[in-house]
Amino acid sequence: MIVWINGAFGAGKTTTARELIDLIPNSTLFDPELIGAGLTQLLPAKRLAEVGDYQDLPIWRRLVVDTAAAMLAELGGVLVVPMTLLRQDYRDEIFGGLASRRIAVRHVLLAPAETILRKRIADREVPPDLPDGEIRVRQWSYDHIEPYQAALAGWLTADAHPVDTSALTPYETAVRIAGAVSGGTVPVCDIVQTPEPTAETVAAGVLLFDEQDRVLLVDPTYKAGWEFPGGVVESGEAPARAGIREVAEETGIQLVDVPSLLVVDWEPPVPPAYGGLRLLYDGGRLDSDEARRMLLPGPELRAWRFVTEEEAAGLLPPVRYERLRWALRARERGAALYLEAGVPKG
Repeated sequence: MIVWINGAFGAGKTTTARELIDLIPNSTLFDPELIGAGLTQLLPAKRLAEVGDYQDLPIWRRLVVDTAAAMLAELGGVLVVPMTLLRQDYRDEIFGGLASRRIAVRHVLLAPAETILRKRIADREVPPDLPDGEIRVRQWSYDHIEPYQAALAGWLTADAHPVDTSALTPYETAVRIAGAVSGGTVPVCDIVQTPEPTAETVAAGVLLFDEQDRVLLVDPTYKAGWEFPGGVVESGEAPARAGIREVAEETGIQLVDVPSLLVVDWEPPVPPAYGGLRLLYDGGRLDSDEARRMLLPGPELRAWRFVTEEEAAGLLPPVRYERLRWALRARERGAALYLEAGVPKG
């Protein structure tokens, strides 16, 4: 299990986490900030200059999941993780990756009043050997109050168990958290658990169109980027039937006819992914009433939208966009295409 302590910069997460590991038996502190610091030494300066925050690096988010899983495999027990997460898609990606490894996450939010938060930032100790450290660290914390408030007004309070720390010391806060975790007040974070593949997989996606011939995309909680409705084909399951099942599970739409095949794309293994066959089917056109009845399961999908091919280019990862692009050409021609890594062959 992981107890993830979230909150604005300066809320006292790390100090509270150090107190908490003394209160939760067999618990260990894991600070993902150390991974960020390591990446500043490992990655080229050019790559680091492309992002404003190490959280924007996909490798950081992946290493947080992998390191947490490795620590739990080595030590067992509970990991206490103090780390600010203000972007819902990053939260979904990290918590989804942990969920796929069957690691339960209990999400706690330290939520002092803003006046208290600003005072704590002003009083925060700064390493004396950091050039212009006092200005930089404090300004960084102040700059992130507004994004924190935006997240607080949106997804964050619905997702995490809040603890008002305005009048609490770090020890008192840790006692509150330990009691809430042991008493079951902090539930396991509600996010889909998709097992990590251990070999090549076959996945079936279904393209659904609206009356303007725009294609439906969905935004999964458990991985980065938009996607088509669909998923991994289960053992003994026909791929087209898997697509029908996934569409029903993800959107509530029941396809009557078996969809026609548009594309077979072989995705090469790129560690840590295993690759495999990716199939896209034509699920047909939905009328406006069907589109309005669409339902999304909260733990699995965050949003959906109908988009043009041009709009899809800005939402889909490149390999998925190429798959879509050729699937649309196949739909126009009425003949399925075979691709390798998104490139037609034969």
